Amino acid sequence: MSESSARLGVFKTYKLYVGGKFPRSESGRVYEVSDSKGNWLANAPLSSRKDARDAVVAARKAFGGWAGATAYNRGQILYRIAEMLEGRRDQFVREVGEAEGLSKSKAAAVVDAAIDRWVWYAGWTDKIGQVVGGANPVAGPFFNLSTPEPTGVVTVVAPQDSSFLGLVSVIAPVIATGNTAVVIASEKAPLPALSLGEVLATSDLPGGVVNILSGKAAEMGPHLAAHQDVNAIDLAGAGTALAKELEIAAADNLKRVLRPQPVDDWTADPGTSRMTAFLETKTVWHPTGSLGSGGSSY
Repeated sequence: MSESSARLGVFKTYKLYVGGKFPRSESGRVYEVSDSKGNWLANAPLSSRKDARDAVVAARKAFGGWAGATAYNRGQILYRIAEMLEGRRDQFVREVGEAEGLSKSKAAAVVDAAIDRWVWYAGWTDKIGQVVGGANPVAGPFFNLSTPEPTGVVTVVAPQDSSFLGLVSVIAPVIATGNTAVVIASEKAPLPALSLGEVLATSDLPGGVVNILSGKAAEMGPHLAAHQDVNAIDLAGAGTALAKELEIAAADNLKRVLRPQPVDDWTADPGTSRMTAFLETKTVWHPTGSLGSGGSSY
């Protein structure tokens, strides 16, 4: 091919992921995303408050079906996400390396850890209920059972400095337990998160279970924290000042708030704390006795 007819590269247009679709920001705004050396990578959508409201509507619409799915089915879907990520591993290695200034080998290790984390949470979907629920001892002719239920729509402020492993570590536990999520991606490194939306769309995850917004957490966060149809908020990626502002805004109605930790080591064993943070406990009482008296015998 002659120099005059050299092929032009096809630049990727990054979009939001809301309700299983890929809209541009309602505002039409974008902002420049650069790599660790300041080189331009892409233009990312600069989400507006209207985009955030649309994401909450989508998350609420998806909640009933996702919360009502069997834990086994949710586990299958999370595992399918890991399969899809494995197939696009090279793309994420490149994007994570550019976003975080990592060598190819170090970026590959981060991506592998993120894929493994999806698998880890996939294995927990049908087990967490046994850990945090069960039969309770009662002094009387009753038995009582406690079972966990998802809280609802969870806003997640994704980590700023861990564009992929940290992102997966805050999304996976939310949806593994039957919640739906509105995610504010890392402002300075949103591209891995926006590409994750493409993986979710081509997996078996129902549209609206995860919604991914890019832009300024300081602009969208207070609106989402005060939103009456948001049930919980994870402040993992909010700085000290923003976290305090969002926690105050969340007090407008009853919300669960997961405060940021002083230091989050996303490579450590995650444990169950992020799953149990967004679970409610339902307790059912029932009389014991003979079947003839209308009770149940156990």
